[in-house]
Amino acid sequence: MFDTDLRNADLDSSRPIAQNLTQWEYLAINSELNVADGHARQSLTPSQLEIVQGLPVLFADCERRPIEEIEREAHRSFLTMLGQHSYPQEPGRVLSCYSSSVAMEIVARALATRFETVALVHPTFDNIADLLRGNGLDLVPMEEDLLYQADLPQELLNRVGCVFVTTPNNPTGRVLSEARLTRLAAQCARSGVILALDTSFRGFDTRAQYDHYAVLTASGCRWLVIEDTGKLWPTLDLKMGLLVSAENLDLPVYKVYSDILLGVSPLILLLATRFADDAAQGGLAELHRFIAANRALVRNCLSGVPQLSFPDAGSRVSVERVDLGTLPTERVWAQLQERNVYVLPCNDFYWAAPDRGRSTLRLALSRHTDRLQDAIAVFRSVLAQH
Repeated sequence: MFDTDLRNADLDSSRPIAQNLTQWEYLAINSELNVADGHARQSLTPSQLEIVQGLPVLFADCERRPIEEIEREAHRSFLTMLGQHSYPQEPGRVLSCYSSSVAMEIVARALATRFETVALVHPTFDNIADLLRGNGLDLVPMEEDLLYQADLPQELLNRVGCVFVTTPNNPTGRVLSEARLTRLAAQCARSGVILALDTSFRGFDTRAQYDHYAVLTASGCRWLVIEDTGKLWPTLDLKMGLLVSAENLDLPVYKVYSDILLGVSPLILLLATRFADDAAQGGLAELHRFIAANRALVRNCLSGVPQLSFPDAGSRVSVERVDLGTLPTERVWAQLQERNVYVLPCNDFYWAAPDRGRSTLRLALSRHTDRLQDAIAVFRSVLAQH
């Protein structure tokens, strides 16, 4: 595991240690050369800026309209913008949350009322594992190659109450195809296992925008889906997470939801609606071009560095992993921090086997291009010292 100081890079073990990926990201939050966290921190587009400049009008609109109406509109605009036309529209089937992490906490608490063990994709962002474990659930790692290439072993399905998949995955960017999701959902239906999906990075990859809800409903399996606006748009972390559930789920999701929150601010819901409408009118394609250009910038700027490679060749999500081979990854991270450049060590993505991420760093691509270029220039200069 990385043992770098939470505040300094002197490797002094007497000082606080980062215990998860979010704490590593917190280190970077005030740096102009922060390429650690996956939140959207690029500039607003001209059409998005118009939406923000109209916030007083949105505020007044929220005061005069029923919250339920605003919420339904937000769900419809966001989910249909991403191709999810078959999402359930019955009351209580789509719950609005302040973030995908809040939705994840609700899922974890609800699962813990019925089950002891969950199969979780490996690797993935560690707060999913932390929230599941924090609610008393045991975890079984489900390797990506197994998940994407073959049916799950029946002995695995017999051990667990839920199969949890992140698609597109963070940090690898791998996506469950429609055919693969169809087979996985059918397996879960036959075995009486709940299928849970975290689709927070769906907006970056058109391959993840087929109608998941049509597939899930047709399968007859019990399912949960977490959706999220937070990674897509630079709204200063004003965001909407959604928790969508099957009619036959038979878990106390709404009870747990009501234990945690009453609902989401209608202003955030209406802001999400406006950004989703803008995305549907060309903004999403513009975002895809922006991320692709920043990914190309990173790969071009780091090309030719000995031992360095990019393990996720087909990724379209807003992060990029860089494998340093046998280079001293911890020392590289510390030297970058000394120069105010922050990247994310990948140990904790491998929540069941952290050493497998030891040689890898993750870079965020949703950044001002000039700042990203400055950060990568520093990165290359540090690598040249080894």
